[in-house]
Amino acid sequence: MGLGRTVLSATLAVSLAACGGGGNSSGGGGNTGTGGTTGGGTIADACSLASRQDWALQQLNEFYLFPTLLDQTVNRANYSTVQSYIDALVAPARAQQRDRFFTYITSIAEENALISSGSSAGFGIRLSYQQASQQVFVVEAFESAPALAEGIDRGSEIIAINGQSVSQLMASGGPQAVVNALGPSDPGVTRELTVRQPDGTELTASVTKTEFSLDPISDRYGAKIFDNGGTRVGYVNLRTFIIEDATRQLREAFQVFRDEGVTQIILDFRYNGGGLVSVAELLGDLLASDKVGQVFSKTVFRDSQSQFNETRLFNSEPQAISATKIAVIGTDGTASASELVPNAFIPYLGNNIALVGSDTFGKPVGQIARDRSACDDRFRVVAFRTVNANGGGDYYDGLASVMPRTCRAEDDISRQLGDPREASIATALDFLAGRGCTAIGSTPGSTTARSAAPDTSQLMMPAAPNSAQIEIPGLQ
Repeated sequence: MGLGRTVLSATLAVSLAACGGGGNSSGGGGNTGTGGTTGGGTIADACSLASRQDWALQQLNEFYLFPTLLDQTVNRANYSTVQSYIDALVAPARAQQRDRFFTYITSIAEENALISSGSSAGFGIRLSYQQASQQVFVVEAFESAPALAEGIDRGSEIIAINGQSVSQLMASGGPQAVVNALGPSDPGVTRELTVRQPDGTELTASVTKTEFSLDPISDRYGAKIFDNGGTRVGYVNLRTFIIEDATRQLREAFQVFRDEGVTQIILDFRYNGGGLVSVAELLGDLLASDKVGQVFSKTVFRDSQSQFNETRLFNSEPQAISATKIAVIGTDGTASASELVPNAFIPYLGNNIALVGSDTFGKPVGQIARDRSACDDRFRVVAFRTVNANGGGDYYDGLASVMPRTCRAEDDISRQLGDPREASIATALDFLAGRGCTAIGSTPGSTTARSAAPDTSQLMMPAAPNSAQIEIPGLQ
């Protein structure tokens, strides 16, 4: 799938004009092309396809993490868009699983608005699809969005769009045909959706796309405390790291955990495509009141940019707990910042941290933001990798290869997120209680307390995702 264009941004010197901290972007002195035209020409000249392509190549040559994996033989004249040219330049890195569409061009205004406002336009649902059965399911619904108001929620199967059979759309054009049928992500776009509910009933509703809040932690199920055989377990379902309000919501959740004496945590990142490093760092701090001053992560740039390398230590937060055991729920929709956090705890927790569900996407690298404001171009360039206190971090094939413990479980969409009976959450509770499980990637065996086949569905990503879809995979 197209997942992977997630933002894992670093706070750099102002000359690099990186997006980081709270998601602010700035045009520093070294940010080529920012703020106007070049060489006395017009904005049209500066923002011509050729000029934008040349600027993109310049940024790659200066900052790209894998300079030896750039194809310098690519002829820009053979490409009709900036992104297709970028894709060709980084193709050798992609072939080695180092850059799977992580380097991309986007809109400054659109991305800034997403980070600061935390809203988007659409139906407000995340979709997954199963290619073999040609089915499309809702895996999550946002509370303030129009689809949920019509009774469309997790577990609903979309069977028709404006009378067109979804299975026929899938058969003829795959998931992109379904995306096309759903229409652009613009307020006022209306579609008649026919869905089959988990109980087998069907409903047809006319749903109009509107602006809705991308609430990072759901009011319905985002933060809970479970009783796990007498032990209190904190559960956090963080939808994305990209929204600034996630910091406030995380602090509020962990204050409750602290007040209740919680030390075991489930981090549900199953659809979390990543986001701001600053939010990941805060979450690390909230989990580690006993580790203040120790290494959370190290940010490593290419040799020519090593002056920007940094080591980030755990900081003190008044709401922090001292987590003794952590279960991280993941899928192949889990990437970037949502992989950084568990990787940071491996040196400290060892066998007391586990990945539950299925293997993650595998994105141990991050992007900086290079802005050319005259053209509203923000170029997200893969420029650094992150490692933990032990130097571990090359999980390009997913976290399962580096996690001390893994427990395989399905993503059970027949039950709501936050339900302790849902398969992945139940397996996470099993791990925390010391009960057995089957490792991810292993053959189902008799030692498991709850053995389930990994989910084969994939989050639905359009060929040309907008900023919200880049950061929140599956969003429609």
